[in-house]
Amino acid sequence: MKKLLGILLCISFALSANAQLLWKISGKGLEKPSYIFGTYHLSPLSIKDSIAAMPQAMNETSQVYGEIVMADLMQPAAMQSMQQQMMLPKDTTLQSLFTSEQYEEIGKAVKENMMVDIAMLARLKPAAISQQLTVLIFMKHTPGFNPQTSLDAYFQQQAGQQGKKVGGLETAQSQIDILFNNQPLRRQATLLYCMASDIEKSVDQSKRLILAYEKQDLDAMLQLMEERDGNFCDPLPGEMEALLDNRNKAWVEKMPSIMTEAPTLFVVGAGHLPGSNGVLNLLKGQGYTIEAMK
Repeated sequence: MKKLLGILLCISFALSANAQLLWKISGKGLEKPSYIFGTYHLSPLSIKDSIAAMPQAMNETSQVYGEIVMADLMQPAAMQSMQQQMMLPKDTTLQSLFTSEQYEEIGKAVKENMMVDIAMLARLKPAAISQQLTVLIFMKHTPGFNPQTSLDAYFQQQAGQQGKKVGGLETAQSQIDILFNNQPLRRQATLLYCMASDIEKSVDQSKRLILAYEKQDLDAMLQLMEERDGNFCDPLPGEMEALLDNRNKAWVEKMPSIMTEAPTLFVVGAGHLPGSNGVLNLLKGQGYTIEAMK
């Protein structure tokens, strides 16, 4: 579950205050400042209204960059690719990835939370089932959460309506690969079993992440992401680097030219902001001034 939450949050470095989601980027020759806002993909949209400086960030920027251009995911080619990547190879079934006891336990969790028999999901990759379970858990336990109105999409839609450029730091296909191809099938199966075998723990972790995000406490979110149980459910060597660190470094290589082109509001998952290899620290290491917007 921690790994999955890390994909949907999919997240130390000390500044004056880390209880912030919106940050100003200035200096190093920028004529006008840019901003970066940390989202939580499963957060209620209402969090934006609690950030007093958000209108300033929107007004002072002329383009919005997300992890991807959200509208690209709705294009027929992307939707077709996603559907294909969610499916198991023809020579593999979901049941073949588990022991009979594990398969039965996962089946119970699927029935209770997704209201379908696990046999109906026989062709889906474990990662696809994990994500559907996660969304349904959040829908049950997060007041105001609506999977159809994400923060990431909201800011891009607002930019489009105002005639601003909308761009992405990654492609839609790269995110599809992260969701469904980032790990071998056996590893996906292990993580699905970890989640399904202890739904109550998953719910507790979800609630704690929601609370930390609502408090705009990046350090608390980072600590939750770094919790370990000392068993096979913990991230394997390299997994978190592939999910966070490597992507952060790739984004920070692109951001200077984007900010030079025009003042930009970057809207990315909050989990990418804190930590020694977080975007905030990497930008500071490049010589930019990073200030929390209270």
